[in-house]
Amino acid sequence: MSDLSVVLRHALTVLAGQLAVMAYGVTDTIVAGRHAQASLAALSIGSALFVSVYVSLQGALQALLPIWAEQRGAHQPLAIGRSLRQALYLCALASALGMAVLLSPGPLLRWTEVPPALRPQVENYLAVLALALPPALLFRIYSTLNQALGHPRLVTWLQVGSLFIKLPLSVWFTFGGGGLPAQGVVGCAWATLVVNCSMLALAVWLLRTQDIYTPLGLWRRMEPPHWPTIAGFARLGIPAGLAVMVEVTSFTLMALFIARQGTTSAAAHQIAANMAAVLYMVPLSLSIATSARVSYWLGAQQPQRARQVVLMGFSLAALVGIALADILLIARYSISQIYTDNASVAAVAGAVLGWVAAYHAADAVQTLCVFVLRCYRITLAPLVVYCALLWGAGLAGGYWLAYGGSGPWSGTASPTPFWAASAAALAVTALLFVAMLWRAISPAGQNPASGWPGR
Repeated sequence: MSDLSVVLRHALTVLAGQLAVMAYGVTDTIVAGRHAQASLAALSIGSALFVSVYVSLQGALQALLPIWAEQRGAHQPLAIGRSLRQALYLCALASALGMAVLLSPGPLLRWTEVPPALRPQVENYLAVLALALPPALLFRIYSTLNQALGHPRLVTWLQVGSLFIKLPLSVWFTFGGGGLPAQGVVGCAWATLVVNCSMLALAVWLLRTQDIYTPLGLWRRMEPPHWPTIAGFARLGIPAGLAVMVEVTSFTLMALFIARQGTTSAAAHQIAANMAAVLYMVPLSLSIATSARVSYWLGAQQPQRARQVVLMGFSLAALVGIALADILLIARYSISQIYTDNASVAAVAGAVLGWVAAYHAADAVQTLCVFVLRCYRITLAPLVVYCALLWGAGLAGGYWLAYGGSGPWSGTASPTPFWAASAAALAVTALLFVAMLWRAISPAGQNPASGWPGR
C-alpha cells in the first residue's frame, strides 16, 4: 500500500473520531445556547479554561506518538509496552496538576474581570470537569498508542459510539426531566464525565482482549519509574505541551477578555471558537497521520521515504485548509444562525467568522508543520515562536485593538479585533514553521547516522 493511501486512510479514520469528539462541544454549545444566553456565556468561559488545561496536558502525551511509531518502524514491540507503562507515571502527574488548576479558577476569573454573575456557574462547571480530566488523559494515551500502531479504528469506534451517550445526556442534565432537576450548563459537564469514564473502561477492555496488543506485552508487571525514559519523554513532551498551552491559552485569555464586553460578545465568540475548533479537526487528523508515517520511516532508517511523506502531507494540508476557509467565508452568516436564534449574537458571530476563515487557512499549514517537526525532535523553536506571536502579536495585539483607544474597532463591543490579530499572527507563524520544516527535511539538516536531528 502506498504512503498516500496509508496516510489518507489513517487521517480519515482519525477525523471521524475527532469530529465525534467535536460534536460533544457543538452539542454543548447549542444546548447551552437554547437554555439561556448566560449559560452560553458561562460555557464559553468554562470550556475555554478546561480546554486550555486538557489540551496542554494531552499535548505532552500526544508527543509520545513519534517515539512509539519509531519503535514500531524498528520492529521493537516490547519496547512500546515498556515505554507505555512509564508514560502512566507522566499521566498521573499531569492529572494531578490539571485537577489543581480546574478546582481553583477564582483568581484567574477575577484577574480577567469575568462578570461576577457568571463566576459561580463557571466554577461549578469546572469542578465537575476536574473529575473528568484523569480518564480523558488516560484515554489519550490509548488513542496515541493506536495512532502509533497505525490502527486508529478502535479509537474512532469508541468516540463515535460515545456520541450517542453524550447527546441525550447533555440535553437531559441541562434541561432536567424524569425526576432530574435542570442543572443548566453544569449538566453538560456531568455528561462529559460519564462519557469519559465509559470510553476509558471500554479502552481497558480492548487492551485486554484484542490480539493487536498482544506482542506489546502491555500487561506485564509495572516497573518502577525509569528516570532516563521519563526524562526522554519530558524533553519531547514538555516543550510540545507548553507550545500547545501557549496556543490554547491565547484562546482562553481571548475568551476571558471578550467576556468583559458582555454576554452578546461572549456568546458570539463561543460560536466562532467552536467553528474554528471543528475545522481544526481536519488538519489535526492529517497531521497525526502524517507524523505517524514519517516517524515509522525514520524508525526504519529510511529518511528519504520520510521526506516524501512530509511533502505529501504538507500539500494536502495546504489545499484542504484553503478549501475549507473559502466555504466558511461564503456560508458564515448561515452557519451562525444554526448556533443561536438570537439575532444580535448571530450577526456579530457571522462577521467574526470571516476572520475565522483566514485563521483556519494559516492554522492548517502550521499544524502540519509543528506535528512533523516533533518527529525530527524540533520542539523548542516552535515554542518560542508561539510565545512571541500568539501571545504577543495575536493576544496582546487583539487587546490593544479592542481596548487601546485607537484603531478601527476602538470602542466597539466585538470579538473581531481579537480574531483579526490572531489570524495575522498565525499567518506569520505558519511561514516560520514552513522554513523550519524545510530545513529539517533537507539532506543538510539531517544527521547522516540516524536520518534526523537530535537523536
